[in-house]
Amino acid sequence: MDGTRATLGRRCARGLIGSSRTSMATARFFYKDPEAPSPNRPISVGVLALIDSAGALLMDRRSDCGRWGLPGGAIAPDEALEGALVREVREETGLAVTDCELFCISADPSRIARYPDGNVVRLLTFAFAAKVENLDELRASEESEELAFLRRDELRRADVIETARPIIERYLSQETPQGVLLR
Repeated sequence: MDGTRATLGRRCARGLIGSSRTSMATARFFYKDPEAPSPNRPISVGVLALIDSAGALLMDRRSDCGRWGLPGGAIAPDEALEGALVREVREETGLAVTDCELFCISADPSRIARYPDGNVVRLLTFAFAAKVENLDELRASEESEELAFLRRDELRRADVIETARPIIERYLSQETPQGVLLR
């Protein structure tokens, strides 16, 4: 585990800002932005994982925009929240979730994502503090340019997508009890 974290730490220290490898058509994320586009699709319900290792948070440099986000994704219509979390973490990181607890619900209607295919959606997100087994299984999926555990100081400098930033800030502050509704 220490070797994996050290390798990932060295990689992320060189590139906390957005990547230049992404295509011209990139996803964009908006939070409390009056210039955000209006949704053209139904609301998207998703899950995010807050996976902490020795005080560093697992982050995913997204391949659709080259910026950092939290592992997670959309919930299938027939899926429970925890089931979606387990599936998304496995797909995006190779890790197996062993336990999770609802951290917050992020329901602000200004949380908007515009994807390269033209879809614009409002995001309703359930964020979970998740425990995983065997960090040696960590690997990036096609949806990720890289995965890295970022420490508090690195997270503050990192180019994090707008919709994930308030969740991360709340997690780092530990100001509120679990299960809070973020607006």
